[in-house]
Amino acid sequence: MDNVTAKPNLLRAQDIAAQQQGPFNHPMNPQSAVYGTLLAKATGMARVGISHVRIPPGKESFCYHSHYREEEFIYILSGQGNAEIDGAEYAVGPGDFMGFPTPSVAHHLRNTGDEDLVYLMGGESQEFEIADFPREGKRMVRRGAEIDIFPLSAREDFSFG
Repeated sequence: MDNVTAKPNLLRAQDIAAQQQGPFNHPMNPQSAVYGTLLAKATGMARVGISHVRIPPGKESFCYHSHYREEEFIYILSGQGNAEIDGAEYAVGPGDFMGFPTPSVAHHLRNTGDEDLVYLMGGESQEFEIADFPREGKRMVRRGAEIDIFPLSAREDFSFG
C-alpha cells in the first residue's frame, strides 16, 4: 500500500495544507478573513460540505447569519475565540462543538487569541438555501451558483384568505 500517494477519497495532511485558499472576505464584514480547504469537495462529496478552516488573530469568520435550509456545524481544533450564538457571546477553544439545526439561530465566530483559530466547518450542501444577515438587514437566496441578496424590509405578506 502506498502511504505517500493520495487516493481520490483520501487527503493527506500535506494535501490539505497545499490546497488551502484564501483569504475569503465576506463583503458585508470588513473584519472577515478566512483561509480554508474544501475537504468534502476535494474528495468528490457533493451532498455535504466539510472544510478545514483557519481565522488569523483579530479576524472574524464571515458575517453574523442564520440558515433556513442547510444545517451547519463547527468543531474547534486549536486556538481561542468567541462564538456569538443567538445574540450571546461564548468563549470557545479546542474540543468545543457548535451545531446549528434549521431553521438556525444567528451565529458568528471571532478569533480572540494570539494564534490562528482552526476548526472543521461542515453541513449540508443543498441546491437551494436561504440565509439571513440580521444586522445588515439582508437576506441571501442561493439557487445553485446563483446568489441574490434582498433587503429584509422588502418582505411582503403573501397569504390567502
